[in-house]
Amino acid sequence: MKILGIDSSGLVASAAIADEKNIIAEFTVNNKQTHSQTLLPMIEKVVDMSGIELEQIDAIAIAAGPGSFTGLRIGSATAKGIGLALKKPIVSVPTLEGLAYRVSVFDGLICPIMDARRGQVYTGIYKADGDGLTCLSEQKAVDIHDILKELEEYDEKVIFLGDGVEVHRETIENELKNEFVFAPVHLSKQSAAAVAVLGSIYFEQGKTESADEHKPIYLRKSQAEREREERLKNQG
Repeated sequence: MKILGIDSSGLVASAAIADEKNIIAEFTVNNKQTHSQTLLPMIEKVVDMSGIELEQIDAIAIAAGPGSFTGLRIGSATAKGIGLALKKPIVSVPTLEGLAYRVSVFDGLICPIMDARRGQVYTGIYKADGDGLTCLSEQKAVDIHDILKELEEYDEKVIFLGDGVEVHRETIENELKNEFVFAPVHLSKQSAAAVAVLGSIYFEQGKTESADEHKPIYLRKSQAEREREERLKNQG
């Protein structure tokens, strides 16, 4: 089985090809270039360097959200385009599950946090479970203080990762009562390789959809939608 993994849900853009035993190729960039500039060239490069044609892949695993609205749209459109052109199924991997899977050997709670702005984070709570993950708390957009309180309901060590760590490190250090660690820098951000491998597990479980069916998971409305609703409310 060969899976193309794509993640453009956050600051990092990443593309990878994996099979049952190996990460065959991965290209990850975190240099503030827009994903519309980087994602397709990265996919072309991993295809070229892996020696595997896109026609040979079995499915496309995409970090489906939550995350940056623009990044999710770019990733979704790219996955849908490839899926439609090649008639390949899509595996929607929730962004926070893909992120948590990066540290799935950790013996404790895994808490990925992405900066959602407006004082909120995208987050969830997971535990390693053999080759996969057990979800203890579904991904959601909440105040950082709320997820820290939720973590304290478990008497377990926690590992944090994601771009929200840089924003909320001081709050975590000052408020969380659990023992905790932060993931090292090489494991702390999104990775298409993790999305591809977790996607292969979900593929085997039959968790696929057609390119026509696929759509991103936003969790909350975009800033433009919120501003439009506010204008309409004020006009009323």
